[in-house]
Amino acid sequence: MELYFLGTNAGLPTTQRNVTSVALRMLEERRSSWLFDCGEATQHQILHSPIKLSRLEKIFITHMHGDHVFGLPGLLSSRASQEASAPLTIYGPPGLRRFLEVTLQTTQSRIDFELEIVEHTGGLLFEDAQIKVESEALEHRIESYGYRITEKDRPGSLNMELLREWGVRPGPEYGKLKSGMSITVEGRTITPDQVLGPPKRGRIVTILGDTRPTAGIRPLAAGADLLVHEATFTEEFADLAHKYYHSTAVQAASEARDAGVGELILTHFSSRYKDLEQLEPLLEEARSVFANTQLAMEHRSYPVRPAQDKEKE
Repeated sequence: MELYFLGTNAGLPTTQRNVTSVALRMLEERRSSWLFDCGEATQHQILHSPIKLSRLEKIFITHMHGDHVFGLPGLLSSRASQEASAPLTIYGPPGLRRFLEVTLQTTQSRIDFELEIVEHTGGLLFEDAQIKVESEALEHRIESYGYRITEKDRPGSLNMELLREWGVRPGPEYGKLKSGMSITVEGRTITPDQVLGPPKRGRIVTILGDTRPTAGIRPLAAGADLLVHEATFTEEFADLAHKYYHSTAVQAASEARDAGVGELILTHFSSRYKDLEQLEPLLEEARSVFANTQLAMEHRSYPVRPAQDKEKE
């Protein structure tokens, strides 16, 4: 499980950064990727990335501002041109369905794969045996939402030494034990509790839309291993951030600290910060409050590791 940033800018693209989009790649877990927001030219960014449209399973839209949704129609049209595209579900605020239906109908774009559009106002959006996704309202100029992705606990590690001693070779039997089934080898019945270690806690990723500091952040971010939070401005422009319903780097770091997250990644930078050197003050300000902070860099992967693993480093 890893995050891959396709766009990190706020409002307008620059020559160095595109507008907002980030992919959650879960190739080992689900053999698929999920996309969070889809600003203009996201599909162009994908062309220069390891992400495959054919493996795109879900898209989550935080809010309906153009820098977060203008890339959707083009991406869907391109995906439709690929043969045997799998079903795709898009989640987002009210207005998402009308935006897509009108745009696709007006441009006579043919979507041949199964497309489901789910409009929501928060709550539990999705759950299966592996993962669940919850959403809460944030505070922005229009409806904006954050998403909490919770991986369910996974089976513990197999005791390989004991299995070898009992004559169990690597193969299907290992999978059966990991899935909770007992096996019989050379007349011996082996149960999962005999050879499996403690369950591994599932990872939690929180990805927020545009927002001022607000109470809705805490339930989404509480105990998350990785939090993605907008940091449009430095503290010098705190009044401007408040006026336009955005956050500063210090405010993002304060939320991470108070929510007890493992790692914070800042994104959604104002175009006034032209390059990495000009973004450094945001990172410095955030780290003065919450040390384990990084800047989101486009076309870079960020592994989602359990917080306890980071503490050991």
